[in-house]
Amino acid sequence: MTGDVITLSGPPALGPRLALGALRSPFKRPRPGAVFSGAGDRLVLPGLRVDLARLAAYERVCAFPTGEDALPLTYPHVLGFPLAMRIMSGRDFPLPLLGLVHTSIEITRRAALPATGAYDLTVYVDRLEPHRKGTEAVVVTELRDRETVVWESTSTYLARHRTESAPAAEPPAASLPVPVLDEWRLAADVGRRYGSASGDRNPIHLHALTARLFGFPRAIAHGMWTVARCLAAHGSPPAVRIRANFRAPVLLPGTVAFASDGERFELRGTGETPRVHVSGRVDPLIA
Repeated sequence: MTGDVITLSGPPALGPRLALGALRSPFKRPRPGAVFSGAGDRLVLPGLRVDLARLAAYERVCAFPTGEDALPLTYPHVLGFPLAMRIMSGRDFPLPLLGLVHTSIEITRRAALPATGAYDLTVYVDRLEPHRKGTEAVVVTELRDRETVVWESTSTYLARHRTESAPAAEPPAASLPVPVLDEWRLAADVGRRYGSASGDRNPIHLHALTARLFGFPRAIAHGMWTVARCLAAHGSPPAVRIRANFRAPVLLPGTVAFASDGERFELRGTGETPRVHVSGRVDPLIA
């Protein structure tokens, strides 16, 4: 991997980055063959220490155990998100920040991560790649303990636009052959509480009024909250790889069903023809 390394003295302020990305979005026109000259450039935040009060708020809203000296499996994504937004809100990033859809995430944790540890955080856009519905940005986040990568993730973010050929029909998601393990009633303020804990205060997650401005009938839950909530219920070993696909938004307030067979997990609606919101699997790493 080639590219420049930019060392930061502190985490970027997320709010101004989201605002800047929103302001620049109308001037960006995604199209087939988009190129990002900054692909491979790495933002590095050395000596990062976790704000334990903010971590506790995150654990509460996602239903992870509290008071343990361990980072939840999904929490490093929260730490890296401001760096990713710094890159994707930049003038030279060709995809508009408004309208980007987080479509998938793969996380590898190689060992338990003490919450009181110090880590080096790295974020970069690895590449842009064509998608049947537009263009996806592939974003990599790495957490290092000294020189060793102890946690890493790969996320895909989709910008929809016309493609050069007609999109193929998406195959239907396979239902898990397991019974529902639990049913969760989600309050209207889940998005606001998760936004406060994570810093991601995208207006589609906060209130029905602001969500309607973007075409949603009500506020929707953060995708990363849905997968975190599933993993809190599912559990995972210290060394693990998880993959999750975000398939449909979860409207707030609402009721969802959690299903798992011990490896795969799914978050579904609860009607007669339940819609799949999130699907994924958890695989222990074999030494």
